[in-house]
Amino acid sequence: MATPKNMICVWYDNDAEAAAKFYAEIFPDSSVKAVHRAPSDYPSGKAGDVLTVEFTVAGIPCLGLNGGPMFKHSEAFSFQIATDDQQETDRYWNAIVGNGGQESACGWCKDKWGISWQITPRVLTEALAVGGAEAKRAFEAMMDMGKIDVAAIEAARRG
Repeated sequence: MATPKNMICVWYDNDAEAAAKFYAEIFPDSSVKAVHRAPSDYPSGKAGDVLTVEFTVAGIPCLGLNGGPMFKHSEAFSFQIATDDQQETDRYWNAIVGNGGQESACGWCKDKWGISWQITPRVLTEALAVGGAEAKRAFEAMMDMGKIDVAAIEAARRG
């Protein structure tokens, strides 16, 4: 299979393979495609160390790069996962936060590698797309949430 023309490169200290396997276990249409190892020793590692990992997260091709500790993640980059109901929202949120991750606000959380995730129920994005008073009510309800409460967003949409 050919390498995609464009893929997201995500920098890890040295855990790209573990992260890719974790994502593949959680999200549908996700997998680890290939693990590439160093052919010889290099300044910060040795022959056989994992250099890059090709993986897919919810259909999006990614490359995990074991680049070392010099660069850290921020919320300036995140994966946004659309969910269909509270059960799916809870499953992803709990998997990320419950495995060394961290809760944030408005549907955001971080995994144990510091990658930000937006676990976003479709009912919320649909409400915001409607605009007007319905969007305002849904937005204001979301602002008080960590993990998104689907029933509360639906109630806010109805007014």
